[in-house]
Amino acid sequence: MDTETTPVAFSSIARDDLYERVWAEPINRLAEELGVTHYYLARVCEALNVPRPPAGYWQKKAVGKQAPRPDLPAALPGYQVRWDKGTPLSAPPPKRAYRRVEPKAADRPRRPTRHPMLIGVDESFRKSRTDEKNEFLRPYKYLLPDIVASADHLPAALDIANEIYNALDQRGHRVMFAPVDQEMRRIHVDEQEVPRKDRKYGRYQTGSIWSPRRPTVTYVGSIPVGLVLTEMTERVTMRYLDGSYVREDSKLVRSARPWQLTHSWTTEQDLPCGRFRFVAYCPLANIDWSANWQDTQAADLKSLVPSIVARLQGSEAELSALIVAEEKAAAQRRKEWAEAHERYLREEDRKAVERALADSKGQLAEIMEKWAAATAVERFFQEAETRLAKIDDERRPDIEGRLALARSMLGEQDPLRFLSEWLAPQERYQSKYPRF
Repeated sequence: MDTETTPVAFSSIARDDLYERVWAEPINRLAEELGVTHYYLARVCEALNVPRPPAGYWQKKAVGKQAPRPDLPAALPGYQVRWDKGTPLSAPPPKRAYRRVEPKAADRPRRPTRHPMLIGVDESFRKSRTDEKNEFLRPYKYLLPDIVASADHLPAALDIANEIYNALDQRGHRVMFAPVDQEMRRIHVDEQEVPRKDRKYGRYQTGSIWSPRRPTVTYVGSIPVGLVLTEMTERVTMRYLDGSYVREDSKLVRSARPWQLTHSWTTEQDLPCGRFRFVAYCPLANIDWSANWQDTQAADLKSLVPSIVARLQGSEAELSALIVAEEKAAAQRRKEWAEAHERYLREEDRKAVERALADSKGQLAEIMEKWAAATAVERFFQEAETRLAKIDDERRPDIEGRLALARSMLGEQDPLRFLSEWLAPQERYQSKYPRF
């Protein structure tokens, strides 16, 4: 009798577990069990670099002629190693390794190949929340390379990023978005060419600058390194003229009539200057490490690409030492937190024990008061009945009636009932810690 397959409730699956399941049953059936389409499950396998059975594998297996399954490739740094249902997938690993080809002397110069991270991003960057000439682009899309630039200088920014990304790839350091299954953060990058105490970026001098949802990273060994390319700003004097602010050194201001300048005013503003800064940093929490390079009169960023790559390649030992130190510090923080939490729990337990004791004493005091009141009432009726027995005249029937009425009104007075309702301290709260 056939039974209907119901999707299995799961939140995540490890890469090696997915590999075993993909080779244990057809992908259509597995996708149905996991509650997704087989097309999406194929994308998951690509993102996690899990090989799948080729076409015809299950038919050949049925007759004992299937090919042996390939081994699961090792998970290189930056690869997604777990699929969490409902979260986006990482880009699939490249099908081939990047190799550096030394040009021959007789070869003609070739146009640099566009890095995969930068293909088609120009249009996405230009779909911006602001089109102000004097401000950086703020794309609607957040899954973009970590590049900050103005509209006029975006092509130059992409060219510089392309040089750096390709140089890193050629030396085996793949540039990619931070994996979705790893927590990485982007540091704050100062856009000012000359650091100042104040900031005057944007129309109202409080402009915000775009940053991506996930950092752009490369890996030095197994250590991630974040990459940011930002256009810098310079402090410029702006003049309000003909309804807008223009640079004081612009042609429009130089050609203005004296009467126009009389009715105008100036202010200072930080504007994108067309020169760039490249920042490498460690995106792991609590690791304070960064290095930066920027355009200068002596050298531009493109000429510094070899030194950038060399610096990153030589940073592995330094970063490893910082990570080891942070792991020790994190372990110490966890230990201190655990000790503080244990002290807190013990203190709360002590307070609960004291509250239980106080509540028990308070309830016992109330019972004593009720006991005294109940016994006083009982003594009253006993004395009344004793005296009534000594009366032998016309008053007795009336007093007997009234005494019965009083008893019925007050009800049965049983002091032991009060005591049965009392809760001892141990019945109210049991201490979780031994008391000596």
